[in-house]
Formats: sequence, C-alpha cells, structure tokens
Amino acid sequence: MPNRHTRPLTRDDLEASVRLGLEAFGAPPSDFVMPDPADYPYPGRHSWGTFEDDALVARMLARDYDSWWRGVQVPTCGIAGVTVVAERRGAGLLTDLFAATLADAATRGQVISTLFPTAPGIYRRFGYELIGSYDTVEVPTAALASVAAPTGTTTRRATVGDMPAVRAVYDAWAAQQNGPLTRSGPSFTAADEEVVGAFTGITLAEDGTGVVGYVMWQRGTGYDAAASIEVEDLVALTPDAARALWRLLGSFGSVTGRVRVHTSGDDLARLVLPFPEWEVVHRHPYMLRVHDVVGAFEALPLVGVASIAFRVAGDPLGTMDGGYRLVVADGQASCTAGDVPDGAAELTPQGLALAYAGAQSAGNLRLAGHLTGGDAAFDATLDALLGGRQVHIRDYF
Repeated sequence: MPNRHTRPLTRDDLEASVRLGLEAFGAPPSDFVMPDPADYPYPGRHSWGTFEDDALVARMLARDYDSWWRGVQVPTCGIAGVTVVAERRGAGLLTDLFAATLADAATRGQVISTLFPTAPGIYRRFGYELIGSYDTVEVPTAALASVAAPTGTTTRRATVGDMPAVRAVYDAWAAQQNGPLTRSGPSFTAADEEVVGAFTGITLAEDGTGVVGYVMWQRGTGYDAAASIEVEDLVALTPDAARALWRLLGSFGSVTGRVRVHTSGDDLARLVLPFPEWEVVHRHPYMLRVHDVVGAFEALPLVGVASIAFRVAGDPLGTMDGGYRLVVADGQASCTAGDVPDGAAELTPQGLALAYAGAQSAGNLRLAGHLTGGDAAFDATLDALLGGRQVHIRDYF
C-alpha cells in the first residue's frame, strides 16, 4: 500500500500541480508559460495536495476572500482548482483534502466556504449546497433602444481618476445583497490603470449626487448581427442609471446583434427593460458551506429579538455537527454550541447552507428533506432572521 499523506504544496510541487490541473481542465493555450516557482506561493492563495508516496494525486486551492452577507463582510474561503489524477478518482482522496484545507482556513478566521462546482454531487458530500449562480446572458442590442430615456442622468467615459467612485458604487450595491465578494484583499490588487486599460470602455452614469452606476464593456470584433458587446459588469444604484447604461449599450444596435452580460440571478438592472428577452447562455453554479456555525452566525447583524435551538447532523468533516442556540437581541447575534431539547429542529449541512444564504425558506427546506423537527414558530423565526435578501455572485474564481 502506498503511503498517503496530505500537506501544503510548496514551490517544489508547482510543476506537478500545474500539470495535474492541465490534465483536469484542458490543454493550455499556445502561449502558456510555466509559472516561476520563485513567485510561489501566491498572496492570498493556499494550495494543498494529497500524495501517495512521492506522487501528487490530488490537489485543491483555497483563496482568501471576504463576501457580503446582510450588509457585513464575512471572512470566506474560496475553493478552486480541485483536481484528482484520473486513475485515483473515486478513491476518497477529497476527504482528507477538504478536512486539511478548511481546518487551515479556520485558523485565518474564515467561517464559510464557497466554490463553483463542475459536479455538485461531489461537493454535497462535504456539506456544500447550491445557493446561486454566476451567469452569462444575452439580450438583443437593437431592443435596448426601446428602454425609456433617463431623467436627470447622463453618461460619460470613466478615467483612472474615477475608479474610486466605481468601487464605491459596487460596494453600495453589494452591501445590499447576499454573496458578492468584496473585491478587496490579495485577489483584487490590479492598479486602476490596469482595470481601465482592460476594457474598451468603462461608462459612468451620473446624476446630481455623483456617480450612480457604471458598465464595463468590450466592443469585440465584427460589425454585423453575429457581433456582440461583452459586458463584464453593469451596476446601477437608481432606475435612471440602469436606463442610461442599457441605452448606451443599445447605441451599438446597428453594428452588433447581441449584448452579452455577466451577471447573476434576477439582476435588478433588468427591471427597466421593457422586453422579456433574457437568454441565459452559460451558468456557473455556486455552492456554500457553513464551516464554523458559531462564527458564521455571530458575524451577522441579525435584526429582531429571537432565541432558537437547532441541531446540525451529517457533516462528514465533523465541524458542524451538534446542537446550537442562536439568540438575537439589539442587532447582535450570539450563537453557542451545546445540548438542545429533544424534538429541536435538525438541519443537514446543506440545509444550513441554504438557510444561511437566505436561498430557500424553511418550508422548502422541509420539502427537500433538509429540515426536520421543530415547529412552525421555529420556521417563521428562521425565515424572519435570514430571509429577504437576494443572492448575487459577480466574480468567478
């Protein structure tokens, strides 16, 4: 039997890690250059691998993020690059990798973990559940001319000096959602000049109060019905800002057939469109795991007065299982682990993820088998505490 062990990857493991990733995710582009080991490990990234003897047979990457939940920033571990060598798939290698990677993330205060799955069933085994998706949608360019004209809102091209205002618009929008990354920290270090230079244009929407929206767009190639405008990000803080930005994109109707927008869920900016066309052409599902139950709930500014007891059962990594009491008062949540009464509500790890994200009601969790026990009062309290915000994801990793 080979000696199996899991440990952090070092620069000596970089080539083996890259080759394992290429095996799973496809051949590199023709201009691919092997990363320089001198630059490894990269800031904000923590790579773990499982070895059999000296051979790397599985690896995953943890990224340091914060994400917005109920108006506050919650430390988040983003899982990416999960790969198992072809001959060892199905051998249970991911269990040790997740246990080690998430235990390490907990030492950095990361209380939840998220990922984009290629096969959701794999990750449900480790307590993750689908809470939303990062989507690419298409709308007909010509139809955007029918968007009503804004009142008191104008557009102009952004310069490098406008980037603080762009970030402020994003933060104002993201703080009202559940799930968006904060776009701060080691994974978001591009200089303002780089961001502006990466797009054909960043267009601002302004009214009497200042910048109230923006769209980051690429013109692409061609000038016929097959051509498209690629929108990396469209964020509006007012209906007129959304109208102004959509109409700006519609001005390309004579030379492009479609506008492709990277977005998520029921995009608020869509509410000003007078037509139903909104074709989802690609979807990246997004999953969440609540790794530290106490820390995750105490990070939230929950409103109201409440005291509920519940259990979590079925976590293969063992960090969630047990009883908890959540007490909310004066805009502060206190969560303690311990014994709970017989008959208390019981959540699966997946049910806890869905409830925490506000992605499903307690009633739906019961229909899906992720919530048992408890009573109607528990369900109403859980919905009142955690419901009411849309889940949105605007960055793929």
